[in-house]
Amino acid sequence: MPAPLVEIAPAKINLTLRVVGRRADGYHELESLVVFADFGDRLSFVSGSTLALTVRGPTAKAAGAGTDNLVLKAARALAANAPGMALGAFRLDKRLPVAAGIGGGSADAGAALRLLARANGLALDDPRLFAAARAAGADVPVCLDPRARIMHGVGEILSAALTMPSLPAVLVNPGVALPTKDVFAGWKPAGATTAPLDPGEIGTVSTRAELVRYLAAQSNDLEAPAIALAPQVADALDALRALKGCQLARMSGSGATCFGLFASVAASREAAKILRSRHSQWWAKAATLGAAQS
Repeated sequence: MPAPLVEIAPAKINLTLRVVGRRADGYHELESLVVFADFGDRLSFVSGSTLALTVRGPTAKAAGAGTDNLVLKAARALAANAPGMALGAFRLDKRLPVAAGIGGGSADAGAALRLLARANGLALDDPRLFAAARAAGADVPVCLDPRARIMHGVGEILSAALTMPSLPAVLVNPGVALPTKDVFAGWKPAGATTAPLDPGEIGTVSTRAELVRYLAAQSNDLEAPAIALAPQVADALDALRALKGCQLARMSGSGATCFGLFASVAASREAAKILRSRHSQWWAKAATLGAAQS
């Protein structure tokens, strides 16, 4: 048997999220500053005659291995655009919480497309890959090449990759799943809103302290509707803010995962340890956001 190809599917974190408006087709236009964590799911691939997927790991049951899994959806979308492309068997080691606002399924789909590109000699900027990512889901395009970017539209309009200081963080999920469509259904336009994100302004940020100050002036417009559906989100935010050294706490995406930012990796690791001791039923993980994948 050939050695499998392997990709990490890193957790996607929405540092900011502004809902610009709702379109006539019911979808919402967004603006979000997205970064990726230094850990995630692990996806391997071996070329073969049949497309298949097996899922294992701590959150495998919630993810499922059926035809609605985004790994298979992305692979089929790419195969439809690239006749004769070699497919094969995927094995997903599922570590990230599901329906958690950190793009676990989308990250898996992005990793699947990268693996198929490697197996078939496709460049990562091949337009067929991006088309397959769009067909697989709104968050998959930004996960195709997981680097910090500003995301617009429903997720299909991406800025060039951004260079920013890395952010030591604690991620926490209070053990509740929040379907994205339900959270968006609860969103209501507000009179006041934050200013549009400026890639040029972000590009001038050179220190963690400056970046935290910049982020503090932004928001996540889905936090309020998420808390209305799941008050546990507010509990997670309160728990993060109570930790010594937490500089900023916010929900990621449509929730329920929240993040807290800290001044150093050592501080984030100690904070995660304390959080797990206080809330043993929660999922909590120290992470570095914007760092290289591992």
